[in-house]
Amino acid sequence: MPFPAPAKINRFLHITGRRPDGYHELQTVFQFLGLEDRLRFDPLPEGRFEMAGEAIDGQDNLCLRAARRLAEVADKSFGVRIHLEKRIPVGGGLGGGSSDAATTLVALNYLFDLGCPVEQLAAIGLELGADVPVFVAGHAAWAEGVGERLAPVAPDTGWILLIDPGVSVATGAMFGCAELTRDCATETISSAIDAERFVNVFEPVVRARYPEVDHALAWLADQSPRAHLSGSGGCVFGMFPDEGAARAAQSAQPAPWKSWVTTLQNTSPLQAWLPPCGGNPEKE
Repeated sequence: MPFPAPAKINRFLHITGRRPDGYHELQTVFQFLGLEDRLRFDPLPEGRFEMAGEAIDGQDNLCLRAARRLAEVADKSFGVRIHLEKRIPVGGGLGGGSSDAATTLVALNYLFDLGCPVEQLAAIGLELGADVPVFVAGHAAWAEGVGERLAPVAPDTGWILLIDPGVSVATGAMFGCAELTRDCATETISSAIDAERFVNVFEPVVRARYPEVDHALAWLADQSPRAHLSGSGGCVFGMFPDEGAARAAQSAQPAPWKSWVTTLQNTSPLQAWLPPCGGNPEKE
C-alpha cells in the first residue's frame, strides 16, 4: 500500500529577523500540491532499517532518521524497509525530503499501531527539519518561528503550472547569502493572505545566481499574473483560473523545462491516516 508524500509551495516567504542561535525567524504560508512522492513500507526484523528506491542518500536519509527516532520515542521495537518512489524534484523548494520524513512518521505510526498522537509526531518531525511538522499536521498553514508555529489557513485553491528549470538549489547556501533580506516587516495572517502580498525574499537572490530560474520566472510572468518562486527554489509556479488555462501555458513553454499542471490543496492526502489520537484509523 503506497502512502503519499505531497509537495508544498510557499505562497509567500518573509524573514523578519535572525535569532542568537543563527536560525532565521520566518513568516510563510504552506499549501500542498497534487504532485507527490510515494512510499511503501515492508516489515523487517526488529531494529533493522533500510531504504530502497530512487534518490537515496545512505544512512543519513531523513526517512531512516525518522523511523529510528520514532522507534525510540514510542519505545517500540520494529524494523522496516522503506521504498521511495521519487517524483518531487530535489532542491526545488517543494519540501520533498521533509514530506517523505513526515509520511514515514505517519505511516509507521499507523502500520505498527504505535499510538503516538499527531502532536508527538510533529515534535519528532521538528527534530528532523523545520518543514516536517506542517506535512505531519496535513493542513495548509500560516507558519512563524523557524516554521514550527502553525495556524491552519484556507487560501484560495485552484490550478497551477509548476516548472522545474533543471537546477537544484541548496537551502542552506541561500540562507547564507549576504544580500538576503532579513528584516521584513511583520505581517498578520489577514494582511498577508487577504491583500495577497505574496513576496518571497529568496526570489531575487536565486534569480541572480541561477539564470535558468530567472528565465523561467520571466517567461511564466508573461503567462500568469501570479508567478512565484517556491521556498528557496529552484522550482517556480504560476497560478491560473482553471485547468485549461494552465495546460495552454504548459503547451507553449520552452522545451527543456519539466513541468506539471496540478492543483493547490489545503488538505494533504496524508490526512486520511491521521486520526485524532494517533494509531490505526481502522481500529478507532
